[in-house]
Amino acid sequence: MTLEELAQVVDARAAADPSESWTAKLLAKGPEKCAEKFGEEAIEAIIEAAKGDRAGLTSEAADVLFHLLVMLKAREVPLGDVMAELARRQGQSGIAEKASREG
Repeated sequence: MTLEELAQVVDARAAADPSESWTAKLLAKGPEKCAEKFGEEAIEAIIEAAKGDRAGLTSEAADVLFHLLVMLKAREVPLGDVMAELARRQGQSGIAEKASREG
């Protein structure tokens, strides 16, 4: 499954009944709750990475990607916009890109 396909799943589930869809239920709680859940999943991924648990990290990384897309949906930021930003940065070193944001 690609990120674009996963974003389509999130879009479809967002329109579902919150009593039948975790995604719809989370989105109904608002963008702040979606951001909080993303943060929780990111922390869990960090813990698994620090432990060196490959299977745990794989599982948590999937949760991170899913909840990132839910958070973006909550703030009406299309995945395409994020991908366009990544494309804009391509060919530029990470150090140069970071320095351009600090200025």
